[in-house]
Amino acid sequence: MKKLPLIFLFIGLVVGFISCSEEDENWNEYKEWRNTNNAWLTEQGKRLNPDGTRYYDTIRPDYDKGQYVLAHWFNDRKLTQGNLKPYYTSTVDVKYIGRLYNDEPFDSSYTLMADYGDSIFRTKVGRVIAGWTILLQEMHVGDSVEVLIPYQSAYGASGSGSIPPYSSLKFGVKLVNVPFWEIEE
Repeated sequence: MKKLPLIFLFIGLVVGFISCSEEDENWNEYKEWRNTNNAWLTEQGKRLNPDGTRYYDTIRPDYDKGQYVLAHWFNDRKLTQGNLKPYYTSTVDVKYIGRLYNDEPFDSSYTLMADYGDSIFRTKVGRVIAGWTILLQEMHVGDSVEVLIPYQSAYGASGSGSIPPYSSLKFGVKLVNVPFWEIEE
C-alpha cells in the first residue's frame, strides 16, 4: 500500500511534464499570432471616442485583479441600472456573436439556435470562460456590449476548437434575461 502514493505522484509528474511541454510548443509555434493578438488588444485599449474619452472601459473583478476585459457599452446604462443583474451562480439568457481579433467569426448564438428559431443561449455565469464571467456580473438585463477578452481570460495557451491558442476574443453580447433570479441563493 505504501507504493500506491508513489505511483500517483509519478503519474502526476508525468502528466504535468506533458502539459508543460505542450504549452512550451504552443508558445513557440504561435509566437507571431500571440504577438499580433497582444498588439491588437493594446491598441484597442487606447482607442478613444470622438470626444477624447476612452472607447472601452476596463473591468477588473475584485476577486482577481490580474484578469480583465475591455467593454464598450452600446446602450445608456442609466436606463438599465435598475434591471436584474446576475450573480456568479445565476443562470442567464444571452445573445452573442464571437470573433477573433481579425473579425473572423467562430461562434454565435444565432447559428447555434438557427434550427429552433431563437437565438437565446442559456448558461450559468460561472460556467463560461473567465472573460464572460467578469463581464456578465457587470451587466444588467437589457445591456448590449462589445467585449474584448485577452487570451488569459479566454482559452489561454491551449485554444479551443477553431480558436487558436493565445487568441484575444471579441464578442457582441446582449443580456436578455436572468431567469429564476428570484429563487437564486
